[in-house]
Amino acid sequence: WSVHVPSDITGELGKMVILPCTFTHPYKTFDRTLTAIWRIKEPYNGTIVFKCVSQSTSELCKTAISYKNKYKLLGNPRHKDLSIRIDNLTWSDSERYFCRVELSGDIHDKNGIKLHLIAAPRIINITVTSNSDRTFQARCTAEGEPAPALTWTGPHYSNLTSITSMNHRVTKELQSLTHDGKYTCTAINSHGRAEGAVYFYKFKAPDSSSFLILIFVPLGTKVLILVLIL
Repeated sequence: WSVHVPSDITGELGKMVILPCTFTHPYKTFDRTLTAIWRIKEPYNGTIVFKCVSQSTSELCKTAISYKNKYKLLGNPRHKDLSIRIDNLTWSDSERYFCRVELSGDIHDKNGIKLHLIAAPRIINITVTSNSDRTFQARCTAEGEPAPALTWTGPHYSNLTSITSMNHRVTKELQSLTHDGKYTCTAINSHGRAEGAVYFYKFKAPDSSSFLILIFVPLGTKVLILVLIL
């Protein structure tokens, strides 16, 4: 018995990836029931994400389990190939995968395949908010893998910024906005770049009470949000 898998595979967020797995066994022919299983996290007790069963050499391996219907068998287990395809990759798919075949006995791959995800930057939120002391700050949140570097550009502003990050998501806040105009957030990593912008304008009403107009325009989309604060 032997099982052959790579130690690591890299896939791109939102696309598909193939996890290869081949094996050998000591039988010249095997016409009894064959079961192919893929688990995540652990080789023996991990969650089963794919399972198929073939009753004989003349029968294809029929899918019994395909988590969220995103796992597809590419190989032919009767030809010692358990390779699968994972569609529409999400962050939660970044796991260690273990393939297993059950014949008269069974065999596991104890090391498994670690699936790494990469992703071009994507700005998921960009806003301007006010404080109780009537100061304003712009906040930009982006995700990507590797985690993107964020940069603010725009009218003259203070250099006061703060950055928070968690896994593949980064937020950068530009504090103490004072000048009207367009503020652009740029996110960059080794796989690309993304931009988003807010237009910040502050006016004085005739009765001297101030009000604020914020126009939120993510570049490259047709979304436009107008907010009035009296």
